[in-house]
Amino acid sequence: MTPSEYPTLASLEFIPYLTEEGKIAESWHKKIGVYAIFDQQKTLQLVNYSRDIEVSLKQHLVRKPFNCYWLKIQTIDRPIRTILEEIKQAWLMENGAIPLGNDEEEGAWNNPIDAKFTLTEEEQEAYQKQDDLGKIKLLKKVARRLEAEILKQLEQRGVTLDMRFNPKLKEQGLLDLK
Repeated sequence: MTPSEYPTLASLEFIPYLTEEGKIAESWHKKIGVYAIFDQQKTLQLVNYSRDIEVSLKQHLVRKPFNCYWLKIQTIDRPIRTILEEIKQAWLMENGAIPLGNDEEEGAWNNPIDAKFTLTEEEQEAYQKQDDLGKIKLLKKVARRLEAEILKQLEQRGVTLDMRFNPKLKEQGLLDLK
């Protein structure tokens, strides 16, 4: 099948982001393909591709829990970047407008969450006065606080997935799934 023979975004059925059990479907585990994420009103939020769709969907859910309600996915057998990119671009063109996740919010969808943006004024002042070890401890504390908030949001969404954040990144004030 050539890239031009892949289905259009409009021709694909909407799939719920989470199963009834509050998990991401196991059928996406280690699957290669292009996916489109939609919010509750089925407005396109992001088009991307991955070598493991399940892992990517978990990351997006953690970063944007209230923007991940519906999916459209096209899998392929082998990770051929040119085909994946062609499908992605075709879906973006078909949409008629670049979704925020592929534009100004791209970093929020794809990069680790930076807990440093949640530092209070007092924490910012304390951070400036700390030595390197003190800074690491403070950043870990702030990252843990933000992690608890994220896990609470996910619980509100009905997510029952086990989520483990990379402990090494917390030392830098960053949150990303392990």
